[in-house]
This record gives sequence, C-alpha cells and structure tokens, in this order.
Amino acid sequence: MTDRPKDTTIDLFLGGKLRIFQPSEGYRAGIDPVLLAASLPVKPGERVLELGCGVGVASLCLMRRIREVEVKGVEINSNLADLARRNAQENGLAYEVFEADIAQMPRSLLDLSFDHVMVNPPYFDRTRGSRSNHQDKERARGETTPLTTWVDIASRRVKAKGYVHFIFRTERLPDLLSALPAHMGSVEVTPFVSRQGRGSELMILKARKSGKAPFRLLPQVVLHESPKHTADQDDYTQQLTGILREGRALW
Repeated sequence: MTDRPKDTTIDLFLGGKLRIFQPSEGYRAGIDPVLLAASLPVKPGERVLELGCGVGVASLCLMRRIREVEVKGVEINSNLADLARRNAQENGLAYEVFEADIAQMPRSLLDLSFDHVMVNPPYFDRTRGSRSNHQDKERARGETTPLTTWVDIASRRVKAKGYVHFIFRTERLPDLLSALPAHMGSVEVTPFVSRQGRGSELMILKARKSGKAPFRLLPQVVLHESPKHTADQDDYTQQLTGILREGRALW
C-alpha cells in the first residue's frame, strides 16, 4: 500500500475491492462512475479508453471486473491524474493515465483505436445554471469543454463497430443525441430512477460506430428499495447492491 497523499481521503469501492484516494474537498466520485463501468459489455482482450477519468474510479472498477482488458485514461487536471496513477498502484492494476486536454491528446493515444470509449462528462450547461465556487468541482461538473467536443472525440477514438458510452443527466438527453455524428447508431438508453415511481434524472447512452439498429429505450434501473428516503442508510436494490458492492455487470 502507498502512503495517503496530502489532503485526500481513502474511500472503499466495490465492497472494499478497491481503495481509492480522492481529494478531501471538491469533486468526489460517487456511484456514477461505478454504474458507467458496470454498463460496458467488455470482453477479455479488448481495449478501453476513458475520457476525463478523474481519479480513475470507472476505469479501475472495470479492470477489477474484467482482468484481461487494457484500459487507458485521459485527465486534464494534474492532481487528479496523479491520484488516478496512485490508485492504480494502490490496487495493483496496470492502468495508464495521460495528463492532457481531450482535444489535444498525445500522438501515442491518437495512433490507437479502442473497442469501447467511456465518458462521464460535466453534467451542467453553465449557460443555464450557476457555477460552483470550488475550482476543481466546477471543472468536473460545469461544462467548459462543449458536449459536442466530448462526443466528437469519443466517436473518433472508437474503432469501427466499437461502442461509446456516456453517463449523463437525463434532462440533457436531447443535447447528447443531437451531438452524435451520423455514423454513430444503434443507440440504446438506460434510464435510472432513484425510487420506483420517480422520474429519471440519470441515464447511460450507448452508441455503436456504423451501427444500424433502431433506437432502443431499455428498462429503467431502480436505485433504492424504499418508496421514499427515511434515514441515512443503505437501501439499494438487489441489482444495485450487486453492482456497487460485488462489482457485477449492469445487465
């Protein structure tokens, strides 16, 4: 185990299967990257790229579920990129992290294509909302790089018949769909709802390069068992418990 970096916490993911260093202040990974990793139907031997990997939670969750997979991450924030590398070392996983703007990636990455590209982009369009006072949190949650750029880069880096995967706010599904290039098809959307009977605030979109299948809206995934929040306790559904605590796939 490595020494805990200054101004960080150690958080356990996948029921303790991953030990993750995160900044004690600012943006901190929750369940979103775990859900994103669980949604990828990756096969052993495939290559995966994560754009905006943060401290590496999604990538490392995927690598813990499927050992024989090559995963690379890109992160613009030098502190988060360093923590992602430390997290890989802490968990004994061979994860390569590039510190770069996704629009100016190094040649060594541009020479590669990937079976899957996964993205957890900033959710909030700052032309419609207020900014966070914390710089790192704002960079992680506020859209400074346009959504169209995230989609364009992901679509360029995925190989023919490969898949791009986005976890995003459901209210912005129209923006995400309109940003997809014409060659990205076979779109599937999985909505998440906090409790039965609630509207969806979060979803995962998957699209295939050169895919021809019609659009599919998949069954919703319910996060919590109780019909309403009653106490600060873990009441995840059996499906979510399998994903969050045991590292199972979404489907």
